[in-house]
Parts: sequence; structure tokens; C-alpha cells
Amino acid sequence: MEIKVNFLDNLRLEAKFDDFTVVADQPIRYKGDGSAPGPFDYFLASSALCAAYFVKLYCNTRNIPTDNIRLSQNNIVDPEDRYKQIFKIQVELPADISEKDRLGILRSIERCTVKKVVQTGPDFVIEEVENLDADAQSLLMPVQTEGEGTRILGKDLPLEQTIANMSGLLAGLGMKIEIASWRNIVPNVWSLHIRDAQSPLCFTNGKGATKEAALASALGEFIERLNCNFFYNDQFWGEDIANADFVHYPNERWFKIGRNDDLPVGLLDSYCLDIYNPEGELRGSNLIDTNSGNAERGICALPYVRQSDGKEVFFPSNLIENLFLSNGMSAGNTLAEAQVQCLSEIFERAVKREILEGELALPDVPDAVLAQYPGIVAGIKGLEEQGFPVLVKDASLGGRFPVMCVTLMNPRSGGVFASFGAHPSLEVALERSLTELLQGRSFEGLNDLPQPTFESQAVTEPNNFVEHFIDSSGVVSWRFFSAKADYDFVEWDFSGQGADSNQQEADILFGILKDLGKEAYMATYTDLGANACRILVPGYSEVYPVEDLIWDNTNKALDFRADILNLHSLTDEQLQALVERLEESELDDYTDIKTLIGIEFDDNTTWGQLTILELKLLIYLALEQLEEAKELVEAFLQFNDNTVERGLFYQALNVVLEVLLDDELELADFEPNFRRMFGNERMDAVVGSVKGDVRFYGLTPTNMQLAGLDRHLRLIDSYKKLHAARAKAAASVARNNEATAKPLLQPSRPRSAWRKKP
Repeated sequence: MEIKVNFLDNLRLEAKFDDFTVVADQPIRYKGDGSAPGPFDYFLASSALCAAYFVKLYCNTRNIPTDNIRLSQNNIVDPEDRYKQIFKIQVELPADISEKDRLGILRSIERCTVKKVVQTGPDFVIEEVENLDADAQSLLMPVQTEGEGTRILGKDLPLEQTIANMSGLLAGLGMKIEIASWRNIVPNVWSLHIRDAQSPLCFTNGKGATKEAALASALGEFIERLNCNFFYNDQFWGEDIANADFVHYPNERWFKIGRNDDLPVGLLDSYCLDIYNPEGELRGSNLIDTNSGNAERGICALPYVRQSDGKEVFFPSNLIENLFLSNGMSAGNTLAEAQVQCLSEIFERAVKREILEGELALPDVPDAVLAQYPGIVAGIKGLEEQGFPVLVKDASLGGRFPVMCVTLMNPRSGGVFASFGAHPSLEVALERSLTELLQGRSFEGLNDLPQPTFESQAVTEPNNFVEHFIDSSGVVSWRFFSAKADYDFVEWDFSGQGADSNQQEADILFGILKDLGKEAYMATYTDLGANACRILVPGYSEVYPVEDLIWDNTNKALDFRADILNLHSLTDEQLQALVERLEESELDDYTDIKTLIGIEFDDNTTWGQLTILELKLLIYLALEQLEEAKELVEAFLQFNDNTVERGLFYQALNVVLEVLLDDELELADFEPNFRRMFGNERMDAVVGSVKGDVRFYGLTPTNMQLAGLDRHLRLIDSYKKLHAARAKAAASVARNNEATAKPLLQPSRPRSAWRKKP
């Protein structure tokens, strides 16, 4: 985690990290102002808070109330060495708690991360740099390369070289990558979480049988998502980028919408139009991209190559971001390596969907086959020793697809987790199934798994597949666990041989799609310095339903974004028009505003928690339409999940509105005790809100330039690094093409002069 420190007045300091700001000071006796705890005080508090967190986690997973649990920490200083201290953590537990839970709570404190880091002893590196923001040195673990390095199936270079190449590429882009966490809870299963220290919204997870394989996985995913702009999907990229020479990629093309909102000629091909516009309902305005919101410019479309004949087809960026999420994107040491990963992922998701929605029962993998992969068996054994039964299944549907499945059952909660993995090699597919199962998870995290069901509708509804796509946390049918399988086990193998094995495997996987009657379209990206690609298989690799293009398109943001960001400067007439549009839109009242308009507000602000319901409520208050506001306040208090502070504000607002809307009651008669109950500051805000003196309480003013929205601005700054790199690469290509096109000027010489001398 990158923590930036600002020097304030006197001895006060300000540390900024993620969405938080922490101020430190010194006591007056040390020449400070005593306005905040000192740095060492925060350090001491961190271990106590960390210990309490693990106690709370233990109790929450076992439904043990913490109301009567108390925890304290004291530090005992050695009189001869003040740097040698004992941290004594004491816990007071209720008398009726079981002996098992007493021991469990004490053991949970042993897991405190702060405690473990202090006991291990961190190493400090202190250095001078010319510019903190420009310094993009790697914050990753050093990887030592000896000899040829470590090779694994599927990678065209050793892991050490792969990691070094990707780390150098990210550093060259100005991305400061940090490792936020590692997990290795069973043998041969590693995972980690990495992120951009300067824009933590840009993050990925990696997994593998070793820590090096997991790191290479995380870096590869990070680079693929940079190349495909996935970190910035659904977000507003600001007016500067919206009006730049290009928005997404230098080779994008903009199409003007037809006179009657018709789709422009040249978008998609007939194969895709049959899938995405079968009834002719899709309009041009449905395809304006959310990121620029530049409707006057038209529809931004990106070129993809149709694999059946090499023809270039333009896909609206809006269509891609709405339907495909991250499915079918990859980066690799070579293009063929990236293609294999893309296609494997597409088959993994498509076959998983077919199995789950069809409530199919899969065959078990025989023990004799599993025994060929002792590392995988050791990981499975580690889970079962912790009390989690594991099923290993062949998901190839009779040897047709390169997919495997590892399913975990949790007898403590009754939950299950079906994890799928795909690759032309059965071994790699099986390893991916296991590592995906535990990616970023602790044993406690396995207590939140959903329970199986015999209700087919719960399994087949579209959002269940989306949950499975995001983190495999969707519902699984009990029929999946039948011992009577719908297919026989096949020890399949789609792997290639020799130096060009990845290319052979890519050809095999494209061949499977062809046999299914599917068209595949591919875009390749090299302008950031990596071999990356994205493959779309219309009618097969989408995550969201095609109908979302019309009925739940992310570009609905364009109807509201500008007015919401300019909320404080709107006239009453404009506010009335905005709230009427919100009412007529039939959008879910509990949709977050940040999701609606594609803006990453800080989670710790009122903007970050704001829903459509609360926004309408605040607009009605500003317009002094108290009856409409009262109705929404009641709904807010009944259903909305917000901060305690915000809840108390609306509780106070509710009773004030109750009085004001009752002709027989006077606010002056109740206000003194309202103030005793809710406090003067809160009541001033409530009374000011109903009188129109306070507008949009808690929402700091901003605008279309995103003033004050640091979190979103950091995200845009991250994207601008890619934008600049692409512009530079495009300019270099243009110069080379221009130089190639010019004839070389040569002095006039007779033809005979060009002949070689005998």
C-alpha cells in the first residue's frame, strides 16, 4: 500500500492512502499541538485493532455476540531498552461462552497480521528518488534467475523471465504495482492480490501451484486488463479524453447515427446483427459508449478480425463492455500463448454455464488418473484434512471440451463451491480448477458459500451465472451431485507438441468453435509492449443477456450524469426535470448513483453511499415538496443500508416532516426535545433542509470536471498513461509508414552503373 505524507502546520502530518486521510500530531510537551495521536500511538493501536478484528471475525462466523466481549492492550517497556517491549493483549469473555470458543477466540488473536509482521521483523529500505510520482520501480518480490529458469506447461518463457518482462513493461507505463496479500492455505495452491499503488481500483488476482506461477498469473491478468481497458469499463473518462483524437484506441472508428436513430451501415456483420438485433429493436442511441458519453461524435467502434476469413468487423465498444465483461481477454509471452488462454477461458465459462443451467451430473475422475498429479492430490488432501470434502469431476462433456471441475463442500455451513478450469492439457485444467477454488480465500471465507438447491429457477436465472462468472459464488443444483453421471469419464488431451505447441493448441480450440458453428472475432494489442488479445464469440461468450443492450444498457448514465454531477448548480426547473426523469426511468431505487453514472466516489463519503432513492429524496427536499420527501424517508429508514450517522439524520428528518405535515402540530413545540435527542448540529441540518436553506445535505459540490473526486481522478490518471502510450505508438507507426511510402532520392546514374563489376 502506498502511503503519501504531507507536512502540515507545526508538527502535524497528514497520511493519505486509498480513500482515507489520517492526521498525526505530537503532545504539547513535545512541542506539538496535541490535536491528534502520534505516529507511535497509531502503531500501538493497530495491533489492538487487528486483534479485535480477528476476534470479531471468529465470532461472526459462529453467530457469537460480541456485546459482552472486551479487549485491551498494554505495552510494557523494558527499562534498559525502550525498543524492546511486550504487548500484553487481554480479553474478557462472558461466563457462559463454551470452553471450545474460549480457546478459539484466543487462537484467533494469534492470527493478527500486525502481530505476525512485527514478530517476523520487517526490513526497511530508505532511499532518495527524484520524483515520487514518476518513480515506478517494482514493488514486487525479487525473482532470482539461475540457469534456464522455471518452465511450466502453457508458458513460452520461463516464469522468471515472464515476471521480469511484465514488471518492466508496467514500470515503463508508470504503473507502481504492489502486492496487497498472499494466500497459501494448502500445499501447492498459491494466490495473491496485486494493485496499482496510485490507483487501487486497478487490481487483479493471480493463482498458481507456486508463488512464482501465481505472480506471473496476476501480472498477466493486470496487463491483459490494461490492454483491453477493463479497469475503466463503465466509467466516465472525463471531457478531455471524450474529445481527444481517439478515446479507446487509435484505430477506432466513429459512426454517425442514422436520421431515425437507425444503426449506421458498417457496424458489425450480418452474423452478429442476427444475434444482437434479431427483431430490429436495437437503436443507434443504445450503442453510444458510456466512457466518453459523446453522443454528437456518434458510436465508437473497435476493429476485430473475423477468424473464418480474416475480414475486419467493427464492434461498438458499448456492446463489448455491456455483454462480455472480462471474458476472452489475455496477455502472453507470445500471441499464441495469449490466444490459448483466451479460448480456454471462453470454453471454461460456456461449458460451466451449460453444466450448471442444465443441472448436469459429471463423472468423477478416477483415483488412478489423479495419482498422476501428486501436487494436485496434496492440495486436495490439505482441504480434506481441514474438513472440506472435495469432488474432482471431468467437465469435458464426453471429451468434447478441455474443461475440469473441482467442487468443495462445507459441512459446517452446508454450502458448496464448484470451481472450473480449462486448458488443452488436462493437468493444467485440473490445476486451474483447484487454484481458482482457493484464490484469495481463507478457510473462514469458505463459510459463506451458498447452499445447493433443487429449485431449477434459482440455478437457471441469468444473475446466477453472473455470480458464477465474477467469483464462482452462485447457486449449484443438488442434481449436480448425483452419482449417476450424464457423461462417461474421458481422459482427454487437446495439447500440442514441440516448440509451437501453443499455436497448435490455439488452432485446435478455434477448430472446436468452428465445429460448433460459431464465428470468432479477435483484436490484438501490442502498442503497450505486450502480446495481448481479446476474442469475442457472439452467441457463446457473452456474460450478460443480449437484451441488456436495450433494457439495461450502461449508457443510461448519459441521461443523468451531467445533471447529477452539476446538482448544486441546477435551477428548480432543472431539478424538477431530473427527478421526473428518475421517476419515469423505472430504475431500481436502490441502485447506487456511482453505478448509475459511472463515477467512482470515495466509499467514505455520502456520494459513495448515495442511491437513487436518497437522491430523489434530497431533490424533493430542495424543491420543498415535503409530502414526496416524507414517503421516501420512510422507505429509506425501512430498507436502506447506510451509515449510522446518515440513518440518524433521516430519523430526525422523518419526525420533523411528521410534525410539519400535521396541521395540528407545531415544530416549535417539539424542537427543543428533538435537539436533545439528535443534537444541535444534526437538527440544524434537518431544519435547514426542510426550509430550503440547506440543499443536498452531505453531498459536496462537484461538476463535469470531477472537482474534488480524487478517487475517480486517480483512475483517469491511470488511464491517461495508457492513452499517452497508445498515442506515442500510433505516431511512431505513422512515421514509419510515411518513411516507407517516400521514394528514396538517388543521383541520376546510367543503368549500366548498377551492374556488378566482373
